[in-house]
Amino acid sequence: MAKNNTIQKLKKIWDIEDLRTRILNTILFLLVYVAGTQILLPGIDSKILSRATTEGGWTDLINQFSGGAFSKASIFALGIMPYITASIVIQLLGMAVPQFQKLQKEGESGRKKMQTYTKFLTIAVTAFQAYGYLNLYVGGKEAIVIDGFLFMFTSICIMVSATLFLMWLGEKITEKGIGNGVSILITVGILARLPMAIMEEFKEAFTGDAAGGRTFFLIVEYLAWFFVVLFTIAIVKAVRKVPLEYPKQMVAGGAINKVQGGGRRYLPLKIAMAGVMPIIFAQAIMFLPTGLAGSDFLGDGFKGIMAEIGDPNSVWYNITTAVLIVVMTYFYTAMVVNPRQMAEDFKKQGAFIPGIKPGNDTANYIDGIMSKIMFPGALFLALIAILPVFARMANVNTGFSYFFGGTSLLIMVSVVLDTLQQVDGYLLMSHYDGLMKTGKVRGESSLSESSSVGMI
Repeated sequence: MAKNNTIQKLKKIWDIEDLRTRILNTILFLLVYVAGTQILLPGIDSKILSRATTEGGWTDLINQFSGGAFSKASIFALGIMPYITASIVIQLLGMAVPQFQKLQKEGESGRKKMQTYTKFLTIAVTAFQAYGYLNLYVGGKEAIVIDGFLFMFTSICIMVSATLFLMWLGEKITEKGIGNGVSILITVGILARLPMAIMEEFKEAFTGDAAGGRTFFLIVEYLAWFFVVLFTIAIVKAVRKVPLEYPKQMVAGGAINKVQGGGRRYLPLKIAMAGVMPIIFAQAIMFLPTGLAGSDFLGDGFKGIMAEIGDPNSVWYNITTAVLIVVMTYFYTAMVVNPRQMAEDFKKQGAFIPGIKPGNDTANYIDGIMSKIMFPGALFLALIAILPVFARMANVNTGFSYFFGGTSLLIMVSVVLDTLQQVDGYLLMSHYDGLMKTGKVRGESSLSESSSVGMI
């Protein structure tokens, strides 16, 4: 029965012409992206690079987001991440610099200017990262067969052009496809490594002297991964609903005046309010010890400490990462969410929280709720970030361990749920039942029933 139900839902999705076209467009754009990850930079010996490439460490972490293009020296080796970095910088400037704050308030024209600044910063970030990648990663493995200025210049130009192309591709997916284009590209880059990681796990389970014991471990491993994914979905979708009362309004309708609006709605405050941003910030900071460990300006003792902290498998690395994530969660949420502004907006709309006075009391009430739910949310993010290390300690393959948590799992869960929500919206607009029995993706608040808080 459930199988027939699923088939019927898929048929309904295919029957909606606009949705069918968008899905096919998305698949086509993603095939272009996957094909690009297989095109190698000219002047690099891929065989030497593959022999010299080792698993583990921060390079393997970066490789997760590029679908393996980073280790192959593909034209998409840096992926869309330079654009993400530039976007984060511009977003922070919009919170701290008055000039950028003014642009944010100018509406569409200000948004276009901010987007232009983001593109120029993306070019600069990509050029800088491309030079470091070619000089330190590829050059360090002696895989460059055409050395010299011309190779470096042309390769940097190719990588900058490739990142700009991915920006355009992401925009086209958002415009003509389904889901958020940039998020979809990141997710596909992550998922591209999943089949290979699963195959490696099966290969280890069914070969060797300890195949029987390893087979039992494989079953336990996949069960554990299944429950980790379910737990992540539950936390990502979990919200604390704050009731809001809206006043009824009298609307003139010819000879008869009508009463519209009013009633109770909800302000959904997410438990994982900061999303993946604290993990991204913390991991970016944790690249510094690795760089300091290789510096010639520090003593051997200090370099040893930095090497220990910069090792993703060390205890100190994970303790430091967890602390940074908790701190960054509070910092980023405080910068993004302004309870006083929210209270002021509610006051202008005539909305109020039952039993709470408008104005400062409302702001303090919302701030108090946020403080209570922020700590468990921060602990969840910290736990998710370090789960891959515990998986590796339990002898899970390195490649598959990254899917037990961290940024990879959070991004996958968030993007898949967001895409399902968009598909569900198309079904409802076409007078079909949604993907779930409730008519909407389970755990998602209806926009008609609740106010939304602008998050990441």
